[in-house]
Amino acid sequence: MGDSGNASVLSQILNSPEGEKLVGAGLSRRFSKLPLWLSHPSNIGGFYGLLVSLALILPYSMTEEFWLPLWILHASLLIFITGFLGFASRVMSSYFKRQAVTPNRMVLFPMPFVGFTLLALLSTDLLSSSSILVWLSWVLLILPGTLYVHLSWAPRWRMLCMIDEGHYLPEASDEEDVTEDIEILIEEDSDLQEIVESMESEE
Repeated sequence: MGDSGNASVLSQILNSPEGEKLVGAGLSRRFSKLPLWLSHPSNIGGFYGLLVSLALILPYSMTEEFWLPLWILHASLLIFITGFLGFASRVMSSYFKRQAVTPNRMVLFPMPFVGFTLLALLSTDLLSSSSILVWLSWVLLILPGTLYVHLSWAPRWRMLCMIDEGHYLPEASDEEDVTEDIEILIEEDSDLQEIVESMESEE
């Protein structure tokens, strides 16, 4: 199957009920519309790190005298870490071949806000600073995006790659599709066709 044929199949699947099960909804559906090279789990992870870094500009600019170099350093580290974890999720997904799991949004959604608030309190000395609290704030900032990529997006991206390469087709969704596939199989197999014709002649 050529590239145009693969793209056509991928587009049809994404617009079908089976595609909704495959790529999910919300963010995953938006990411699935991007080119595969752009929606690579490492890129999605790095993009999450960039969003968190942009949110940190305000507390850094208000609490640090020379905040820009420090922010650039921490933003670079954050983007690298989230991108690397996304790449690791891609490798693990390819190795274990597990299905996508939808993370609990009620748990993941508040985590970066809690981490951001905790980091802001530590930066303004409204909360006594300790290494444990500093590490906890950064973990709460990093964890939600990386968990989403690991549990949900990396497995879905692997399946999208398989569809694009022509190595995977979702199962037929109704009896008509199954019947059509069987008829095509019989037409392509001469032995099966002879058996069917002999059964019809006996009747």
